[in-house]
Formats: sequence, C-alpha cells, structure tokens
Amino acid sequence: MDRNTELMLNEQKTAFYVFDTAVLKSRIAYLRAHLPAKAELCYAVKANPFITGEIEKDVERFEICSPGEADICRDLDIESSKMVISGVYKTPEAIEMLAADRSFAGVFTAESLRQYQLLCSLSEKYSRRLRVLLRLTNDSQFGMDQEDIEAIVSKRNDFPGIEIIGVQFFSGTQKTSLKKYRRELEMLDSFLNRLKEEYSYEAAELEYGTGFPVSYFKGDTLDEEALLEGFSELINGLAFKGRIILEIGRSIAASCGKYYTHIVDIKTNKGIYYALIDGGMHHMVYFGQQMAMKQPSLHVVGKADAAPDKLWTVCGALCSMNDIVVKQLPLPEIETGDVICFENTGAYCMTEGISLLLSRDLPAVYIIKENGDLYRVRQSYETKGINSPKYERM
Repeated sequence: MDRNTELMLNEQKTAFYVFDTAVLKSRIAYLRAHLPAKAELCYAVKANPFITGEIEKDVERFEICSPGEADICRDLDIESSKMVISGVYKTPEAIEMLAADRSFAGVFTAESLRQYQLLCSLSEKYSRRLRVLLRLTNDSQFGMDQEDIEAIVSKRNDFPGIEIIGVQFFSGTQKTSLKKYRRELEMLDSFLNRLKEEYSYEAAELEYGTGFPVSYFKGDTLDEEALLEGFSELINGLAFKGRIILEIGRSIAASCGKYYTHIVDIKTNKGIYYALIDGGMHHMVYFGQQMAMKQPSLHVVGKADAAPDKLWTVCGALCSMNDIVVKQLPLPEIETGDVICFENTGAYCMTEGISLLLSRDLPAVYIIKENGDLYRVRQSYETKGINSPKYERM
C-alpha cells in the first residue's frame, strides 16, 4: 500500500474518491499523440468538475452546461475565453448575467431559435458583440434542425451584435463504430459546405463531441489505437479547413479516478455470498453497467495478488434491493474492514449517481498532484441538513 492510500484510509472510515493528476495529464498527452495535430481539446466539465483546475493549461476549451459549472470555473479563475456556455436549457438569468459582464469573453451555444433570439436581444441590450455556436441536433431534444440553422445564417446580417463562429454537434457516448463517425463527419462536412455555397457563410469552427469510448469492464475488446487512427484519418479528410475542437469528457477523465469503499458486513443468503459495502450505486455509475452483471476493474486493497476464494455479490448500503454493484465477483478471502478499490471512476461516477438518496453522506474527494502531494478537496459531507424539512410560512 502506498503512502497516499494509507493516509486516505486512515482519515476516511467510509467511502471516498481520489483523482490522480499525473494519470489525468498522461491521458491527455496520449489523446494528443493519437489525434491530428490540428485538433484542439474541449473538456466537458460535467464529467468531473473536481479536476477542472488541474488541466486549465492542458486543454483549449471547457464545456459548461450549468450555472454551477460556470461558478466552479470562475472560482478557479479559468479564463473566460476558454469557456463555451452550452446545455439544452440555459436559464435566461444566467445567460444575461454573463452577457452583461464585459469581462466575459467566452462562447454561447444556441440550442433553439428561442435561445438565439435571447442572445440577439441581450447583445442589443448591452451593446456588445456575443460569440455563438449554433448547435445542430442529433435527432434528439438537443440542438436545432439544419433548416433552423440555415434560417439563422441567412439572416445573420440582421443582428450585427452576434458573431456566429460555427457549428456544434454531439451525438452520444461510448461510440466504437468508425462507420458512425464517418457518417456524422460526412454529414457535417456537407452541411458546412452548403452553408458556404448557398449562404456565403464560412464557419470558423466546428466543435464535435466525439463520444470516445472507455473500457470499463473485464472482457471489453476495444482497440483504442486503431479507433483513434481511423478517426484521425476521417478528420484529416474533411473538406472543412476551419478550427476543429473535439469535445471530450469521459475519455479524458475516466482513468484518473478511483473509488474506495469498505466491506462492512458479510453474509450468506440462500447459498449466495454477499459482501455489503459502505458505498453503493448512489456513489458509482458505470456507463453500460447492465444491472451489475458486468465486472469493472477493481481490487481488494492489500490483497491484489491473492487468489480468488469465492464468488461474491457486492451490495451497497442503501435500503434498496436495486443497490447491487457487482454479481458473481471472484474475490480473495475477505473480511469486514477490507477495502475494495474500483478503478476508472474519474468520469460521471460521482456526478450521475443518486447521491442524496436515503440521506446518505456525500463521499470525501482527494486529488493527488503530479508530484505526489495529496490534497483533500472535499471532506465527507453530511446531507441531513440538506434534506431536513424546515417549514417557512409563505
């Protein structure tokens, strides 16, 4: 057991997360080495807000999808020129606050005609030029149809306070098919060319959400180098020659995170061996978990090299029969007090969970810097104050 793990386990008697900056930066370097040199990186803050400040100098842009994420970036003194304010719904109050702030130099996305009209009115109200990306739909509730974008572009000169810098597109996550990437990029290339030919509009930027996959489970057969090589060929083959920004969250953040949880009880019911942990499904969400049937990478701290002893079903602390983390998991001989370390938990695991369910405490969060120094960025946080009913007569 290394010194940092020992320090954290001595301090925390319940579940916690740790994010390793060296692993994070190494991952970004790997992506840059396997992607075209002209491709810039945009980090999706929603994947893991805790690591945002660690990579300010390592990415060109930060994707912000909520007022809370914007506050986090401001508190970290992230340059506003590196921010793109995105999201299917942006509260008018939050957008107006940024539009009124003349020091804000970021980009807004327009997800609908109504959002675009709001930006136009704010530009006029505050007599300032706003930079905008028009989001193209992926046939979901996100973005706008091509016809709506064409209508905006065709009348762009009516709103001189709006600088339409390009198009944004994102279609999903865990995408492993080069055929799908090819279809999407060919569609985008064709659409941008049509805007140029029919409306004399030449986009300066294409922001593309890649949805690169992460190997979470044993048996995953992803050949990432081959996927990135094929993807790079597609990017290099585009007729579009403007700025290309790849919006990535999961693929950047996943590998830097670990989640530690303690075995607090052991039992056998109807011949099934159960290990109960002090964490659970409210802390840890793996994309594609499929009712705990897949086995993520993990180990028992201090017993990583020990041979499996039995097959265990690992369950969390929630009073819910759904709180099953892994089924039929081969583990070495275990006992209460042992700690299980789940790996690749750097993206979404802590932000997509149902953390306040049953008023369980929020786990502590640690950051390990590149030089190995350990920092606690959030202590275990009691939720009883959040959930306690406080009546106020209206």
